Amino acid sequence: MSISALTNPASAEAAKGAAPNSKLGLDTTDFLTLMIKQLQHQNPTDPSDISSYMGQLIDMSNYESQIATAKKMDTIVNSMASVVAATGIGYIGQTVTANGDTTTLQEGQAQWSYAVDGNAKSVELTVTDANGDVVYSQEGDPSKGIHDFSWDGVDKEGEQHEDGDYYTLKVTALDADGATVGTSTAIKGTITGVDSSKGTTYLLIGDVGVTLDSISSIVSN
Repeated sequence: MSISALTNPASAEAAKGAAPNSKLGLDTTDFLTLMIKQLQHQNPTDPSDISSYMGQLIDMSNYESQIATAKKMDTIVNSMASVVAATGIGYIGQTVTANGDTTTLQEGQAQWSYAVDGNAKSVELTVTDANGDVVYSQEGDPSKGIHDFSWDGVDKEGEQHEDGDYYTLKVTALDADGATVGTSTAIKGTITGVDSSKGTTYLLIGDVGVTLDSISSIVSN
């Protein structure tokens, strides 16, 4: 019987994937038992090289150690994910501000804040729908700092948009010379749920997901 064939880690792992409920390959105890039996029945005139056995034994021990470590890491990661998800549940019903520019109408309001990095001469606020079409625009505050902006869902044609659709705010700031002034945006809204289905925990503002590390402020309702 070939010990190396039975103890090849890649072969053992492939077999394990094919039949997870069966014990396939050799563990360290099996290997030692087989090694002893083979040594007992070896040809005295052509003894086996013990160093090759020891090398395979070390490889097997290292492999089993890696598997055990991987299982422990999986357990830790799953535990951490559960903690993060549980933490996210505590945000439900709270109003948050998070980095981003796309949000949804909630109870007839889409809310953002925007920052102007320097003193601008003009600021234009443009709201676009999910298709990229402009539905609303107005002048913004040109002074340096952070400003709030809320849109009531009424477009430039006077039509009321329904809750749940996606809308994006674009901020264009220009100085007296017509040069662009830096800006940034954030969305504001009430957390309505938590989604961890894709491995990362997202807090939901309507259907828009934000991560915990993107939140800059929280207000209790």
